[in-house]
Amino acid sequence: MKTKKKFIVCVSAIILTLSINSFAGSMDMFNNEKGAIRIAGGTAHIPVMKEAAARIMTQNPDIHISIAGGGSGAGIKQAGEGLVDIGNSGRKATKKEITRFNLKMFKWAVDGVGIVVNPANRVRTLSQVQVAAIFRGDITNWQKVGGYNKRINLYTRDNASGTRAVFWKKALKKGKIAANANFVVSNGAMKAAVSQDPYAIGYVSVGHIDSSIAAVAFNGIQPVLANVQSGRYPIARGLYSNTKGRPTGLVKKFIDYLFTEEGQKIVTQKGFVPVKYF
Repeated sequence: MKTKKKFIVCVSAIILTLSINSFAGSMDMFNNEKGAIRIAGGTAHIPVMKEAAARIMTQNPDIHISIAGGGSGAGIKQAGEGLVDIGNSGRKATKKEITRFNLKMFKWAVDGVGIVVNPANRVRTLSQVQVAAIFRGDITNWQKVGGYNKRINLYTRDNASGTRAVFWKKALKKGKIAANANFVVSNGAMKAAVSQDPYAIGYVSVGHIDSSIAAVAFNGIQPVLANVQSGRYPIARGLYSNTKGRPTGLVKKFIDYLFTEEGQKIVTQKGFVPVKYF
């Protein structure tokens, strides 16, 4: 019995040591570095960016990383114009944008976009036809889709949003969005709006879904990580970090970190599908 306990303790110590060494190995690239990295753009990316930045700056206080939103279009434009070092986007840059700004794209995760309602709403599943009709403005009352006899309040993102782009393309089949839809500026703002409006419907990155809002199945498929990873859930897109030309120095190391085992584990922890599996 004593031998068995000793063996378990030794194995636990080995596992702990390997975990620490793995983390330290990922951070070694930032040793003796100094400088700043400016990041802006897609809001779905922010949880991963913040966690990665916090770990790096804790390891090396001579590095400062600032993170802002603004949407995918803003991220691409600001990176291309040299206003930030990394511009995040929830869509691929267009050929025109790549040529104009000499952009390099780095896809480090896959994200699902989930349809959401207020938790007080009893509607928990919608077909593609119903979703398109609601956002087009043809269905304006929740009673028509199994809810209460209340007017539907639409929430959407602006044209610069990568989240909107994938939702419009894959959920709405490039259909119309009603002119009376309420515009919000980020995933966080969408979540806040829907959580406070009992008659709301909107859409957010799957990584942002929590108990403050209720996820709606799309064609019977729940917007959860496992379904995004398997490809069953169709409303999905890549998450990209864009740079003007090939990144160098500290910026390159930050992007490289996102692809390390530690970086990809952060991706998973924040509700996204990593592009590398371990």
